[in-house]
Amino acid sequence: MIEIIPNWHPIFVHFTVALLSLSVGLFVVTPWVKSPLREQWLIVARWSLWFGALAAIVTGLTGLDAYNTVAHDAPSHEAMTEHRNWAIATLTLFLPLAAWSIVRIRRQQKLGKVFVICMVISGGVLASTAWHGGEAVYRFGLGVMSLPKSEGDGHNHSHGDGGGGHAHGEEAPASGQEAPGEEAMDFSGMDDMEMDAGDGHDHSH
Repeated sequence: MIEIIPNWHPIFVHFTVALLSLSVGLFVVTPWVKSPLREQWLIVARWSLWFGALAAIVTGLTGLDAYNTVAHDAPSHEAMTEHRNWAIATLTLFLPLAAWSIVRIRRQQKLGKVFVICMVISGGVLASTAWHGGEAVYRFGLGVMSLPKSEGDGHNHSHGDGGGGHAHGEEAPASGQEAPGEEAMDFSGMDDMEMDAGDGHDHSH
């Protein structure tokens, strides 16, 4: 198989989420849509479900491969495992729903309210699976091989994040060192001034 960095899972997962989400949305709204648009949307909803179910199988297989191959530590392993468990639940729900719809269509029977309710529940599980997948990548860095550095033209600037206004790549002056462009202030003689200012003040009450 052609090697794709970091793996094949990110390619197929987007088809699964898009197709199944579209199917859920169309099954929910079509009862309130007038003909002939209703029939057209139902056709799209069914085909989206069927193609989404096929994509989900491939996504699940590539996800298992990613689960067993990507580099990770203990926190990211926990996040990855939770994502995997939600994905298994998603497959467990959508594959029977796809088969259910095929059987009903072959028998020329309508898909009732129970089917739509099951689709909505499955859509919620799908959303949770996608969210946990995003957490695994963007919060824990699973599958990420490098992080960008803020450098180069147009990227070397301050974000006002409490770093003293220093640009990326510019180190703050060490303690006891003068910042560039700043002159050292001469505090010599301050002790004598304070002593002179203290004379004449009567502290006796």
